[in-house]
Amino acid sequence: MALNSARHRAREFALQGLYGWLLAGGDCAEIAGRLKSSPGYGQADEPYFLELMQGTTGSAEALRAQFETLIDRPLAELSPIEHSILLIATYELVHRPEVPHRVVINEAIELAKDFGGSEGFRYVNGVLDKLAARIRR
Repeated sequence: MALNSARHRAREFALQGLYGWLLAGGDCAEIAGRLKSSPGYGQADEPYFLELMQGTTGSAEALRAQFETLIDRPLAELSPIEHSILLIATYELVHRPEVPHRVVINEAIELAKDFGGSEGFRYVNGVLDKLAARIRR
């Protein structure tokens, strides 16, 4: 797995966009438009980024319903980073079956290591392992 791949960059930008969306709300297209001027955006898979942004914000409630029973705290107590990562990974597990579940989980772990708290990646891994078993089997 190439962590600097265009898909990985798309996930990084989707994480940034969702983080802002969770904290301040707003229009998905407007948020995505602001991110286009960010350094490194040209190396991202733009169609995949846009799909992740639109797909996660447009179906956030349905995605949350998939993982809400697997988290050990109320949704409101999740950090916005963990919440965003779980939305992205859940979207991929549900809507992108051609992406192997191990890739989805590994990408989520890497995002959590890069952007989340010191133990956030362990939490994300535990939730997604259970979710992948439920969705993909």
